[in-house]
Amino acid sequence: MNRTYVSNKVEFNVIGQVNSPYKEKFAIPRQPGLVSSAKGSITLTGDANDPELVRELAQFSHIWVLFVFHGTQEQGWKPLVRPPRLGGNKKIGVLASRSTFRPNPIGMSVVKLDAIDIKDQQVILHISGIDLLDKTPIIDIKPYVPYSDSIPHANAGFAQTQPSSDLKVTFNEHAQIALAKHSNNHPDLALFIEQVLAQDPRPAYKKGKDDDKVYGMNLYDLNIQWKMQGLSSIEVIGITSAVSKL
Repeated sequence: MNRTYVSNKVEFNVIGQVNSPYKEKFAIPRQPGLVSSAKGSITLTGDANDPELVRELAQFSHIWVLFVFHGTQEQGWKPLVRPPRLGGNKKIGVLASRSTFRPNPIGMSVVKLDAIDIKDQQVILHISGIDLLDKTPIIDIKPYVPYSDSIPHANAGFAQTQPSSDLKVTFNEHAQIALAKHSNNHPDLALFIEQVLAQDPRPAYKKGKDDDKVYGMNLYDLNIQWKMQGLSSIEVIGITSAVSKL
């Protein structure tokens, strides 16, 4: 009887790295496309930094990005996880989820391809609608093909519909002054913050409960402080320069 030997190890070469406004895992949207103003780029590296690799890619509006969950890779994986969509209370199999704690720490996202920049022998893909941590290693890029990649009547189980994002986001006086101060470097900062916070990045068990905690998140080179106002409103109370983590 003929047998085919399959190794239980596979090695991939990193072909690029992400430049993202999300400098930490907290506040990253749980799916791509939920925050359309989240803009970043992919810098191709090594042998993949070759203009020939992206020839004709610009004719596609969106691309699949396959990447490594480098922010949680060292924590290993779990057979059971608690999806935020189920309130963080019910356990399901990790392969029935999009948890980062997987047998192999590989993720995939559909992002909008805004432009391809080739300058001084460096290939950079400008993308938006991202849910990627800064410095994420990229292992593959594929064009998104609507007729085969989109299945309108597919059953998505507990994640059939997009989560509601009806939280109202306001900025106090200090935050508004800071927005004006940083408007040259980040002209869409207010919209970006609003879209991120509208997704309610807090732990799932916090939703629907009184919460007087002051939260902070790092976006770009800034730290954004905010707190809940009741159950349906968020107030941004401060925007300051983030302290670099060495």
